[in-house]
Amino acid sequence: MVVLLLVVVLALLGAVHRYVWRRLVRDVTAPGGLPRRLGTAAVVALPLCSVAALVSSRAGVPFRLQQVLAWPGQMWLAVLLYLVLALLVGEAVRPLLRALLARRAPAPAAATAPPVPEQVPVPAAAATPAPAAPAPESAAGPAAPNDPSRRLFVSRVVGGSAAAVALGTVGYGTYGVLRGPRVKRVTVPLAKVPRAAHGYRIAVVSDIHLGPILGRAHTERIVATINSTQPDLIAVVGDLVDGTVADLGPAAEPLARLRARHGSFFVTGNHEYFSGADAWVDHVRELGLRPLRNERLEIPAGFDLAGVDDVAGESEGRGPDFGRALGDRDRARAAVLLAHQPIVVHDAVRHGVDLQLSGHTHGGQLWPGNLLAELANPTVAGLERYGDTQLYVSRGAGAWGPPVRVGAPSDITVVELASKQA
Repeated sequence: MVVLLLVVVLALLGAVHRYVWRRLVRDVTAPGGLPRRLGTAAVVALPLCSVAALVSSRAGVPFRLQQVLAWPGQMWLAVLLYLVLALLVGEAVRPLLRALLARRAPAPAAATAPPVPEQVPVPAAAATPAPAAPAPESAAGPAAPNDPSRRLFVSRVVGGSAAAVALGTVGYGTYGVLRGPRVKRVTVPLAKVPRAAHGYRIAVVSDIHLGPILGRAHTERIVATINSTQPDLIAVVGDLVDGTVADLGPAAEPLARLRARHGSFFVTGNHEYFSGADAWVDHVRELGLRPLRNERLEIPAGFDLAGVDDVAGESEGRGPDFGRALGDRDRARAAVLLAHQPIVVHDAVRHGVDLQLSGHTHGGQLWPGNLLAELANPTVAGLERYGDTQLYVSRGAGAWGPPVRVGAPSDITVVELASKQA
C-alpha cells in the first residue's frame, strides 16, 4: 500500500512538473536554444532538490548539507504550488487574450488587379526577353518571420504573469515568517476561574519548527516577543523542532531567557517524536521549561494546568493519558489543558476541561491548505466551544517545510482569562 501511494505521488509530481515545463519552457522558448536548455535543467533539478531536502534529515545527512539543500528544495515547493495555481487561472485567460488580439488586428485590404499595360508592336530584331516582373506583395504587406506569433506572445504574457504572481506571493509569505510572529490577544471568559485570576495572561506559542532554515535568530525573535507581553505563564504547545538536540540544541538555547511570573511549560508535538522526544524533553527542562507529560499542577492564581503527550507518542507508548493528567482532580476548579493537536478536544470535554490550548494546524500555512486542515481538525485557528470546553488553536510561530505563510500569518497569542465573578 505504501509503495502504491509513493508511485501515485511520484506520478502526480511528474505530471505537474511536465505541465510547468510545457507552459513556462517549451511554449515560450525556441527549440535548441540556451533558454530552453536552462529551463529544462531547472525543472529537472529543483524537484530532485526538494526530495533531497525532505528526506535528508531522516537519512542522517550532515546538518550542514541539510541547510544547503533546504532553501532551494523547500522554497521550490511553495513556488510550485502558486505557479500551478496561477497557470491554471491562465488557462482561462489564454483564449480571451487571443480573441482580444484577433479583434485588434487590422482587417486585410481587398485585393485589386494591377492594370494591364498597352501592347505596343516591337520589331522582331529589336525584341529582347523582358525581365520578369516581381510578384505583387500581398495586401497584408511583406512577411515578418522574426516577429513572435500571436500564440507565442500570449504564452509569454500568461507564463510571465504566472511566474510574477507566484514569486511575489512566496516572497511576501517568506518575509512574514522571517520577520517573526505578531502578538494576538484573546479574552476567554471561564465560569470557574476565581476573581483573583481575572486578567491572568497566558502566552501561547506553538509550532516554532526550529530546523535547517529557522534557527537561533528565529528563537531569539520569539523569546523577545513573548517577554515583551509580560505574561503570567508561558505555554509552548509542541512542534518546537525538526531535528535532533545535537543539531538544534544551540538554536533552542534562547528559550532559557523566557520570563513569566509562574514559569514556562512545554508539551510534546508530533514532530518531537520524529526528532527524539525524550532527548528534547530533557533539553527543554535544562533550559528552564517544565515539561508536562500527562500531568497536572495547581497554579497559585486558582486554576489547574495540565498537559498531555501528543498522540504521535502512541507509537512509542507515550501517547496522551487523560486519566492520569485529569482523572482525580477537583472539578470545582477551572482546568486549562495544553495539548498539541486540536483533535483531542473530545477527550478534554469528557474530562471536564474548561480551556484547551493547541497548535498543530498552522492555520493551513499555505492557502488553500486551510481547506485540507479543516478536514483533519475540529478547529483550524481561533477560539471555538465544544460543550462546556473552549478550544483555542494558535496558527503557530514558525513554518514547516517552506518558510512561507500565505493567508495564515504566524502568531504568539496572549490568552487573558476573564472571571465571571469579577
